[in-house]
Amino acid sequence: MQKLSEADLIINPDGSIYHLNLLPEDIADTVITVGDLDRVAEISKHFDSIEVKKGKREFITHTGYLGKKRITVLSTGIGTDNIDIVFNELDALVNIDFDTREIKKELKSLNIIRIGTSGAVQEDIPMGTILASSYGLGFDALMHYYIHEISGDEHSLLDSIKSHFSHIKNIHPYLTAADQSLLRTIGSGMEQGITVTAPGFYAPQGRQVRAKNAVPNFISLLTNFKQSNNRVTNLEMETAGIYALAKTLGHKALSVNAILASRVKFEFSSEPNKIVDKAIKMVLDRL
Repeated sequence: MQKLSEADLIINPDGSIYHLNLLPEDIADTVITVGDLDRVAEISKHFDSIEVKKGKREFITHTGYLGKKRITVLSTGIGTDNIDIVFNELDALVNIDFDTREIKKELKSLNIIRIGTSGAVQEDIPMGTILASSYGLGFDALMHYYIHEISGDEHSLLDSIKSHFSHIKNIHPYLTAADQSLLRTIGSGMEQGITVTAPGFYAPQGRQVRAKNAVPNFISLLTNFKQSNNRVTNLEMETAGIYALAKTLGHKALSVNAILASRVKFEFSSEPNKIVDKAIKMVLDRL
């Protein structure tokens, strides 16, 4: 088997993976990802014990036990560019032998749950809703650099989406479904829908501040899309990359969104921390 070069897989002098600064034994088979590094401690404070606390740049990791369940909580920072780093390095930690630099014969599949914040694009989804993403729809460019195979259902839905947005130049979306087992268990009873992942926070999410927005009706375009029972429910910056890379690498992923804003009512929650805490407790209770 061909060895991975030192340029392709960068390992630190202490044997840890380059960006995350983690050793293979530092991570559990269940991983919770969050964007905000301060949210790591807000989750791990519920653990019965913590055995690993490490950090480098925006990547903070705590691994510990909730009862008999070993869980890793890891901050990714914002955007699918960071998701590219985190998911490739998580996969390397469990599926590559760092001593030989070879891919292991038996591959491991991680359960990865994102707990993030988001804005709703439908009037009937109020602030305070905890939403599970049935699909991640990416308007960023990450998956144009990977071979990404999709199912027939995903292909049909993506074709409808591309037709709906065909008049917007230079947008080439990609789509991946949530892992169905995690959607049934962790996402049970939650609002569900298509989560759009944008490559930025302001104009790419339809916000108008000073710079002129090239797609001024972006939110209404999202709101008005519908195919069968599928509709766009919310907008954020990581889910599509998480779903697509997880599927490509053979891992299971679910994105759980704390809805802090209504993009159609131009409102933002006055109690965002309470909503995020609600999402954290829901996920931990179901793990």
